[in-house]
Amino acid sequence: MFSYIKKLQYPINIKHPDPKAAAIIISQYGGPHGELGASLRYLSQRYSMPYPELKGLLTDIGVEELGHLEMIGTMAYFVDHTAGVYPTAASGAPWNAASIAVTGDTIGDLNEDLAAEQKARVTYDNILRLVDDPDIIEPIKFLREREIVHYQRFGEGLRLVTDKLDSKNYYACNPSFDK
Repeated sequence: MFSYIKKLQYPINIKHPDPKAAAIIISQYGGPHGELGASLRYLSQRYSMPYPELKGLLTDIGVEELGHLEMIGTMAYFVDHTAGVYPTAASGAPWNAASIAVTGDTIGDLNEDLAAEQKARVTYDNILRLVDDPDIIEPIKFLREREIVHYQRFGEGLRLVTDKLDSKNYYACNPSFDK
């Protein structure tokens, strides 16, 4: 169950429309490395996690990613009032579930999560290279920092799993199946 607080994690106060910036920012809404895919990936992966700590980690980050989705949607709307906010990549390709990975393999999914956070961070880096409006830059920097924190937390989760493997399991096989 989620509780909704009617407040963005970071304030969005964009004063100047910029449709070109909106076309770039929208990729973090519905692009292959965006917030929609991240939230659904983590919230779906949590069901197959063998340890309560990992279920909690994926739930916490998945819900936070929903908040990031709301921030990106708000930004996309404020920089281009003429367009609806629809989950697409910057190329215009619509979002689809093929961009998320949920295998049920604890180690595989956590490695996918680490990669996903790095890809999101790179996308935010690219946005920062392409925009010059401080009203856009500051919230993007905040979101980029959160990707780094999520990467670190997923690294801690992967360490928790590998620490629970027995010494004979040096291939890091899935503890969900290899009991």
